[in-house]
Amino acid sequence: MTTLTPERQVEVQRRTVLVLSLGQVLGGIAFGATVSLGALLAADLSGNDGLSGLATASVTLGPALCSIPLARMAARFGRRRALTLGNVFALTGIAIVVLAVALRIFPLLLLGTLTIGAGNAGNLQSRFAATDLAAPQHRGRDLSIVVWSTTIGGVAGPLLLGPGEVVGHALGMPPQTGSYAFSFVAQCAALILYLVALRPDPLLTAQKLATAAAAAAAGVVRKDSPVIARYAIFAVAGSHVVMASVMAMTPVHLSHMAHAMHGMDTTPADVSALVGVTIALHVGGMYALSPLFGILADRWGRLRVVLLGQVLLAGALGFAVFANAQAWGVIVALILLGLGWSAATVAGAALLTEASAPELRTRRQGRSDSLMSLSAAAGAVLAGVILSNFQYAGLGIAASVIVVAIVVMSPFGRSGSR
Repeated sequence: MTTLTPERQVEVQRRTVLVLSLGQVLGGIAFGATVSLGALLAADLSGNDGLSGLATASVTLGPALCSIPLARMAARFGRRRALTLGNVFALTGIAIVVLAVALRIFPLLLLGTLTIGAGNAGNLQSRFAATDLAAPQHRGRDLSIVVWSTTIGGVAGPLLLGPGEVVGHALGMPPQTGSYAFSFVAQCAALILYLVALRPDPLLTAQKLATAAAAAAAGVVRKDSPVIARYAIFAVAGSHVVMASVMAMTPVHLSHMAHAMHGMDTTPADVSALVGVTIALHVGGMYALSPLFGILADRWGRLRVVLLGQVLLAGALGFAVFANAQAWGVIVALILLGLGWSAATVAGAALLTEASAPELRTRRQGRSDSLMSLSAAAGAVLAGVILSNFQYAGLGIAASVIVVAIVVMSPFGRSGSR
């Protein structure tokens, strides 16, 4: 497999992107269901609404703990084993969550959501797997296609809550866990898909090709740009913190705003509808245009699109600061927030890949995923403190500091960056 012809490599890469995209759809169902149900189950089992956020924190910490080990495993044994281990984590987590609800043990629920989050580390790794065999001029495009496919699973998970309750009741599952039956089946399908169809393994094949190329060009130093790679990690993590912290506090702000405007006439259904529309448009901004940003990253340069993402994030924070008293202002802010995250994440991941020598890529990719998840969890906690003390506008101002830092620290114009 070290003598792939260009035509054969294109064919293998096309199939790899298709398999990874289907795996993202299937794998995203469990994560989407957990994000939707976790807080409700936590509040129910703990008997304290104040502890409901721990489930979301647990599912976020999962990738932070497992991204680096999975990346190391991929570097040694290939993407297929790493991704299927992620599926095993998710399957185990689903079983633990259902058992926790049946036994009504709150700490066990947190362990289950943490394990499901660990499985999501495999989903995060999929976008890097799309670049292993990609031609340099198409890395951004191929990566963005896999990112875009996350939308389907992420949306399908919450939509399966209602049908899941019907199925769960028929299967004798505990209340509010029925949708995990779909999640379990989807994870099994993803595991089988990777085992059967992710052949040849894209990372192992890329490593063999890189070794053969190095042997053919003896004495030539392979390109590595650690400064640019570190910046890419920082830009991706920083953009993710901005997005996650503002997005996490938006439902709370909208609820307060609705009650302030309409007083006792505001119903929970009114608040839910406003929050639902806003978050749906935000998720659309995150994923719907990711292929466009991937193409722009290929044509304009990765760094330029990372900075475009910061412009969009700055616009979002501007609306959050100056137009947060109106529903339309918050909606525009969340749409721009999603678009800015998409541009920075897609281009930043492509920048990290091409700035790293082949033997360092998977290690840095795992570090990036881990830092991104860990910083988002910390950012969400701090965002709650900032919101309670300085309101939504204060949160927007605080988040803008990160955007400014990403722009100021940009290595734009240095060798290897564009």
